[in-house]
Amino acid sequence: MSDAILDISGLSKTFRAKGGSGAVTALDNVDLQIRKGEIFALLGPNGAGKTTLIGAVCGLLKPSGGTIEAFGLDVHRHWREVRRRIGLVPQELAFDMFARVDHSVMYSRGMFGCAPDPARIEEVLRSLSLWDKREAKIRELSGGMKRRVMIAKALSHDPELLFLDEPTAGVDVELRRDMWKQIGALRDRGTTIILTTHYIEEAQEMADRVGVINKGRLLLVDSKAAIMARLGRSEARIALTEPLGTVPASLAKWHLALEDEGHTLVYRGVEGEGKREAAELIKAVVAAKIDFDGIVTKESSLEDIFVDLVENKEGLAA
Repeated sequence: MSDAILDISGLSKTFRAKGGSGAVTALDNVDLQIRKGEIFALLGPNGAGKTTLIGAVCGLLKPSGGTIEAFGLDVHRHWREVRRRIGLVPQELAFDMFARVDHSVMYSRGMFGCAPDPARIEEVLRSLSLWDKREAKIRELSGGMKRRVMIAKALSHDPELLFLDEPTAGVDVELRRDMWKQIGALRDRGTTIILTTHYIEEAQEMADRVGVINKGRLLLVDSKAAIMARLGRSEARIALTEPLGTVPASLAKWHLALEDEGHTLVYRGVEGEGKREAAELIKAVVAAKIDFDGIVTKESSLEDIFVDLVENKEGLAA
């Protein structure tokens, strides 16, 4: 991919199992390319490999196999140069709790070899609504504000690529939406963002593309629209006045199912085509003189697709 800011190929990582017997595969031959300027959301359950992947890119752990290139540079051979251009907001909060907010952010900038720049620190703090808290000790802040300080620290050296590992974990809904706006503003300023999240709504709201990982394997990578078109489903549930023992032959073309002991006729179709077919089905049910009390229709969400991939279709390839 010519516009890739990050190119991961065949990335694998195994850990020795507790007790020294056997090994645990955390990443299994992962291929992933991230485009410059996009927001990419990596979804997966606990233990799926999300944090391990971030750790490998940021040089926090050594892969067992594969290659990682960032900004056209091999991460292993040019670690210092690459790391200087990457920002990381880890899932776990880690601070000197007695440090002032502004001092903590300034210190992070210096750790990356950047010259002091009070104006830039002020800009970062203001962008995250932290300027009024600049003289407060970190231990005095709420959990949500502490997470904002973590983001400020990660932005202090002006990274081109920003990793956010569960950026809104433990944050209330109102603050979460505020942080979404701030993350969008970062992208608008040219920062490429990779975030991991448990909140499917978060990915659906912000991401340009979505990846689903489970048990170390990348199951799917695509734009939200393409995922919905490929894996989305339309569902119609028809509540019958009288139960049916079998689906009538006149309705066989729709591949229907009977549920609730024959009281509910269920249709599931591919998104897009599904709505049209469901409408045709209703006409056919009426023509077959099958009485019904109600109809409930539903379009699958990104969360439905995610759950289906992780629980039922782990072998699906991108």
